[in-house]
Amino acid sequence: MFVQSEKFVEAHGGKIWDIFVYGQESNQTTWKLCKMNLAIRGIDSNIKWGDAFHNDQHNDLKADFVLANPPFNDSDWKGELLSDDVRWKYGLPPKGNANFAWIQHFIHHLSPSGVAGFVLANGSMSSNTSNEGEIRKNMINSDIVDRL
Repeated sequence: MFVQSEKFVEAHGGKIWDIFVYGQESNQTTWKLCKMNLAIRGIDSNIKWGDAFHNDQHNDLKADFVLANPPFNDSDWKGELLSDDVRWKYGLPPKGNANFAWIQHFIHHLSPSGVAGFVLANGSMSSNTSNEGEIRKNMINSDIVDRL
């Protein structure tokens, strides 16, 4: 996705040296491939290895753009250990599904004028189990959602 982002910036008259890529990946093999892929293309980056929920390597980062494709419907994210996390501004995500934890993680890392784009499982748009509907409603009522 980062490589395609660079191509998008170039195709629309932007300069690739105006962007810097931050990221975190929990799978070590994927992390290494990502770093290699960015390096051979000369894309400036700070990609860390580790669990973004339990060891956020970019805790203070506020980004202008967030682009993500998190794991869908992750049931083993150990959400019960994060019940008081500052990122859950719109509601406590269900312990058995990380989709709304990811969304709120992305929002947490946005600058005041930042924009996020991400893909999630289709069910994320209509699920109402374990507080998901309430979180979605709170985000919509806060006027932070542009498109679904």
